[in-house]
Amino acid sequence: MPGENQAQVLPNNTLSEEIEAETGIKVSACYQCKKCTNGCPVTFAMDIYPDRVIRFIQLGQEDRVLNCNTIWICSACETCTTRCPNEVDIAGAMDYMKERAIKAKIRIPQPKTYAFHRAFLADIKRRGRVFEGGLVLSYMLRSGEFKRKLFKFDVGADIWLGWNMFKRGRMKLFPKGIKGKKEIKKLLK
Repeated sequence: MPGENQAQVLPNNTLSEEIEAETGIKVSACYQCKKCTNGCPVTFAMDIYPDRVIRFIQLGQEDRVLNCNTIWICSACETCTTRCPNEVDIAGAMDYMKERAIKAKIRIPQPKTYAFHRAFLADIKRRGRVFEGGLVLSYMLRSGEFKRKLFKFDVGADIWLGWNMFKRGRMKLFPKGIKGKKEIKKLLK
């Protein structure tokens, strides 16, 4: 009989209800039009497309989502969210699942991506905006790249790039903050 060896998936909307209650993201509104996946600039590196991630959330397939690479590869550019005809915040759902994976102590398949994620958010919390010089240094320290490059005497190219960017006015020497830092910190809690 066809499909005899396939595991049966019983829908469980507990996960989507939790996401909707905690974040206000209406994942249940997704009807699988695939506009998010078609517009995503990084699907070439994903193991599960964004529309499938949302579908797995709708079905309650939490382990499948938490253990995929896609949530870590997502660059949070929000192209998917912008394209969604039902205004589902797909990028927000991906971020929520990242946080859930961290709390569940699931092995992160892209540890350097997570190091960048942490450095980026820490910079936003600190200043209300990104300071590229500080972000690069923080990432290099968090990811272990600085130590690796230092021991291989491979720091010169990064220093040269930074110097050239500074000379052309593309990288500032000192960071600038914003007035609404408290509001940003509150949003990121």
